[in-house]
Amino acid sequence: MPHETLLENLEKRRKEARTMGGPEKLAKRRERGNLNAEERLQCLVDDGSFIETGLLGASSVFSEDREQTPRDGKITGFAKIEGRDVGVCVNDFTVKGASTSATNSKKLGHIRRTTTERGMPFVHIGESTGARLPDAMGSKGMGAMLGNDTTQFRRTRENPWAAAALDFSFGSSAWLVCCSDFSVMRKGSVLSVSSPGLVSMAIGEKVDPEDLGGWRVHADLTGLVDRFVNTDEEAMQEIRRFLSYMPSHNQELPPEYPVPPGSGAGQEDILKILPEKRTQVYDMRKILELIVDQDSLFELKPRFGKPAIAALARLDGKSVGIIANNPWWAAARSQQTPSESWWTSR
Repeated sequence: MPHETLLENLEKRRKEARTMGGPEKLAKRRERGNLNAEERLQCLVDDGSFIETGLLGASSVFSEDREQTPRDGKITGFAKIEGRDVGVCVNDFTVKGASTSATNSKKLGHIRRTTTERGMPFVHIGESTGARLPDAMGSKGMGAMLGNDTTQFRRTRENPWAAAALDFSFGSSAWLVCCSDFSVMRKGSVLSVSSPGLVSMAIGEKVDPEDLGGWRVHADLTGLVDRFVNTDEEAMQEIRRFLSYMPSHNQELPPEYPVPPGSGAGQEDILKILPEKRTQVYDMRKILELIVDQDSLFELKPRFGKPAIAALARLDGKSVGIIANNPWWAAARSQQTPSESWWTSR
């Protein structure tokens, strides 16, 4: 076959792979106001920086599925966030619900393994239905997907991991949230190991999705998710912000940033917030905001374990971690309760 013909065929296959689940499924997502996998990727990484791997991967179990599984439901590759290298996996729900298969597990495993070896952060944008049959049937199927150095769920803490739970995040999307150093969830999404339908069949009674894994469950009860947002775009920005506090790997220091103008200017107001009487309460967050660089306080799990504050911030442009008691809660509950709108806005 002539060289030119081979190149034409290759370009045709690449173009077909980028169609995702097809125009009808993509149109339905737009009608619901949901971004597709490509759009989420564009919001996450620096413009023009993404290099895709595994573009031509497709389901390998049934030959008839190859034409129906472009990219096999996962967009994987390498990109830059604020100029730094990262590895990325974005689930494409329009292709078999981004269900976990033998092929896309190899794609994910390659990104996870490479980011650890090369010292780059790993980011997973989850929306999935769970494991795909018959790929996962029997010990051989599960072993191929979850072991044998493919998806590498074992954590070594050598590089930062971040994950997002969007829409229906079951199966691997939930596991990766659990394994990550930072996770963000869009309100209205459901995050759980199995879908409400499967759980309902297992226990013989109807299960409400919100009760199973809605955002309030993870914000108030499990503490599994660090931040909660209203849109996909905000979720991508939260991940970018988290990585700005992190080094690319454990053998380097985090990046330093210029100190914003006005930082530290209001520290004399601390005495106005801190009461003289030990029996009076105060909000520690207001004090922290005066101490750290302006607008750099990034609180994690603000609705979970409220008497303690866990946060990232910057002092003199350098990343710091903060753990602080907050007297406003527990001791203050009988006196005054902050408005719920303050917490949900954080």
